[in-house]
Amino acid sequence: MESSELLEKLRQKQIQALAGGGEDKIQKQHEGGKLTARERIARLLDIDSFMEIDRFKVHRCTDFGMADQKIPGDGVITGHGMIHGRQVFVFAQDFTVFGGSLSLAHSEKICKIMNTAMKTGVPVIGLCDSGGARIQEGVMSLAGYADIFLLNVMASGVIPQITAIMGPSAGGAVYSPALTDWIFMVEKTSHMFITGPEVIKAVTREVVSKEDLGGAMAHNSKSGVAHFSAADDSACLDMIRELMSFLPRNNMEDPPRITPSDDPGRRDESLREIVPADPNKPYDIRDIVRPCMDDRYFFEVHQHWARNIVVGFGRLDGMPVGVVANQPNVMAGCLDIDASIKGARFVRFCDAFNIPLIVYEDVPGFLPGSHQEHGGIIKHGAKLIYAFCEATVPRITVITRKAYGGAYIVMNSKHIRGDVNLSFPGAEIAVMGADGAVNIISRREIKAASDQEAERKRLIEDYRDKFSNPYKAAELGYIDDVIDPADTRMQLIQYLRMLRNKRDVNPAKKHGNIPL
Repeated sequence: MESSELLEKLRQKQIQALAGGGEDKIQKQHEGGKLTARERIARLLDIDSFMEIDRFKVHRCTDFGMADQKIPGDGVITGHGMIHGRQVFVFAQDFTVFGGSLSLAHSEKICKIMNTAMKTGVPVIGLCDSGGARIQEGVMSLAGYADIFLLNVMASGVIPQITAIMGPSAGGAVYSPALTDWIFMVEKTSHMFITGPEVIKAVTREVVSKEDLGGAMAHNSKSGVAHFSAADDSACLDMIRELMSFLPRNNMEDPPRITPSDDPGRRDESLREIVPADPNKPYDIRDIVRPCMDDRYFFEVHQHWARNIVVGFGRLDGMPVGVVANQPNVMAGCLDIDASIKGARFVRFCDAFNIPLIVYEDVPGFLPGSHQEHGGIIKHGAKLIYAFCEATVPRITVITRKAYGGAYIVMNSKHIRGDVNLSFPGAEIAVMGADGAVNIISRREIKAASDQEAERKRLIEDYRDKFSNPYKAAELGYIDDVIDPADTRMQLIQYLRMLRNKRDVNPAKKHGNIPL
């Protein structure tokens, strides 16, 4: 063959591969409010940075007439490119080709880029839009899923793994996203479930819609499976780009510091007024978090689930930090099962990828009740303890108001290797609130008093003077400093600079046994 003929053959094959499942199916994808796989990659990555791998790979199935149905790429587009000038690997399932179903060849393409990503220390982003296992391949498609699951686990804590559910994801297909670090979902067009509404109706007679069962808000607000919800494909991809700006490429790198535009010495006197004088009055902890961060910007994670704890990313003097904060606006900031799991998972991610932790503490304790006890609050609360105890990244706590009982210990106290522990002047650090403590330790004195209510009030004030303040803890060295709230940002930045070269190690072991 002449060179021109060879090049023409290549061009025709490229045209065939780029066409996906054809114009009709692409149009149907658009009519459903979805971008195509190639459009998603183009929107996600820096302009003209995508390099495709395995463009011409096809399946090897010959049963059920599949030998005559081969489309280059086989329903998934794989390759590498740049986000903010930093390399990532990406795969995007193409619903226009066999409904994005997973064949063995399809899984081999994904596994190839995952293996290369681990060798080169580069994040993997998966854009999922698939009808599930390709039934015509039988157990081969199941083997393909298993190969991906194994690599998800091997890559965990080594490189960031991000999944965007941008269409259906059902059955075994949901476990690969669940094994990754972050899950994004698109409202109205993405769904995740082990068994769909039809199967549930047949087995249990329960009638439930796809959206209520496994839609974006179902998993963002009820199950906690997903971390982000986006209005459409474009918004979802923009959010992934934003998340990537906070993350290192792998566990051996520091997170990407940027040149800050905000003054590291900026004070904010409004912080003196955020915490109410009444210890029972709620406030939004984000009103304290945001003014401390560079440009007052806070990128919240898991916003709709376990809202009694707030987690997310910000920057201090250009350095990415992970924020964990009790939320007095919801359930008075009590820790419960979901909040413990949410906090623990976030802490472990930040620790795995060298992201310093900033903790804002206002917690009256763990949520009481038989539902919590029978649901395993002891076990789940221990996950948050475990996560903080194990973490070796720089860790700074600011107690804004209440720090009671076991919850005081859990929220990155000095006793579990918190590096720096600060307090606002009005903070209360004690076993429990003054009212409850007096009812227990001064019961007889109150009973013997001629004016029981007056005596009770006197004893409560006396307890508050002695214990419901930060100074007893400061005398013992459990609090490093009591600070003017207006100086919080400046203090955090100064201490982060101090901790820049921190080194801490855990005992050598295969792995710990976190209370799952």
